[in-house]
Amino acid sequence: MNNQTTVSQDENPLGAAPVGSLIARFAIPAVISMLVSAFYNIVDQIFIGQGVGMLGNAATNIAFPVTIISTAAALLLGIGSASNYNLEMGAGREKKASSIAGTGLSSLAIFGTVIAVIVLLFLKPLLHLFGGTPDVMPYAIDYMGITAIGLPFYVLSIGGNHLIRADRSPTYSMTCTLIGAIINTILDPLFIFGFGWGIKGAAWATVTGQVVSGILVIFYFARLRKMYLDRSMLIPRFPKLCAIFSLGMASCINQIAIAVVQIVMNNILRHYGAESVYGSDIPIACAGIISKVNQVFMAICIGISQGSQPIWGFNYGAKKYSRVRQTYRCSVTLCTIIAMIFFICFQFFPHQIVGIFGNGNDLYFQFAEKYLRIFMLMTFANGIQPMSAGFFTSIGKAKLGIIMSLTRQVLFLLPLIVIFPLFLGIDGVMYAGPIADTSAFVLAVVFARKELGIMKSMESDQEI
Repeated sequence: MNNQTTVSQDENPLGAAPVGSLIARFAIPAVISMLVSAFYNIVDQIFIGQGVGMLGNAATNIAFPVTIISTAAALLLGIGSASNYNLEMGAGREKKASSIAGTGLSSLAIFGTVIAVIVLLFLKPLLHLFGGTPDVMPYAIDYMGITAIGLPFYVLSIGGNHLIRADRSPTYSMTCTLIGAIINTILDPLFIFGFGWGIKGAAWATVTGQVVSGILVIFYFARLRKMYLDRSMLIPRFPKLCAIFSLGMASCINQIAIAVVQIVMNNILRHYGAESVYGSDIPIACAGIISKVNQVFMAICIGISQGSQPIWGFNYGAKKYSRVRQTYRCSVTLCTIIAMIFFICFQFFPHQIVGIFGNGNDLYFQFAEKYLRIFMLMTFANGIQPMSAGFFTSIGKAKLGIIMSLTRQVLFLLPLIVIFPLFLGIDGVMYAGPIADTSAFVLAVVFARKELGIMKSMESDQEI
């Protein structure tokens, strides 16, 4: 077994190729895939804003928690499967690695279908719970009632692409998502403006793109995969699911936390907005736009993290700790540079950014610009927390990964957006953002430095 492990490590470029080139090879496709996923929502938001108006933008914000919850299921199974696969391959246990991948794939299809059925059965109550106002609800029902049909393919695409990257095919993973997004972008204006379908057109464009992406994932594992995978491995096994859940839970909880915060925030904006000069609909529409814009930034950081995870996981499993530490340092540096660029954009060009998503009155732009500047004030430090969560998950430290995922959304932001408006009104939501970001940044730095120090000690022990 030891000889097999050594051969596997030497043959696999994850354990031998230069770290910089590996990050570029895996992170660039992952970043593009994440950006494309973010643009699924942003393209809809732009065309809906131009073709339907502010209430259409508000509707997509109300429906957004369903997308986040679906993403949570996809990451739970996708990242959990991919992380276990990389660790087992690094340790030379190829059959066990493939068996975990098979359970992950079949579970993605099952989970996606279950979510779609629940959403369709309880559509109106869910949208009201998510913060829908009387004026927004008809648009939200039309949009979510259609996009729910594509959720099984969406979950399979998002989760399956993690396994495709783990199978050393990052370019194909990127292509799956890219083709779906291109289809969505082409069909959006055709359906919304050309066919006059309005918000329903945006929904059908999204579903079509998701279905194509999902089919491409199925085709990869049916015809193009590198890993060994037979049909018996596609039967979900409880022990394998437990292993998948343990390493995928951090990313899942992070998404669930985002969904919970989104729901609470929508309801708070609806309540305190009604008491302000802005009314309820303007804050909900603006918060939705800023959330989608921030998705672009986070997509890049999370993409870098996802691209680094196979490198972290394989080398940690192979006990090559210096390569793990080097990869983390390079990834954090890249995220910090990206974060500074977005910070400058958010602070100096808020009107131009918001204007991309359609026109509004003076109050609309006044609230949107203020919200973007204040809520995103700590953007320059916001890349460290998701990077660290992915890092701990990929090296098998599931508990630390979960803690990192919970810090910003649950431990800090959620209580702050509830408490601050009691004293500051709707402005309290804005100031909760940077305070939560600062707290999460400090905690991530402390935990990451400690873990890197432990690895350095382990590396020194190996040399003795």
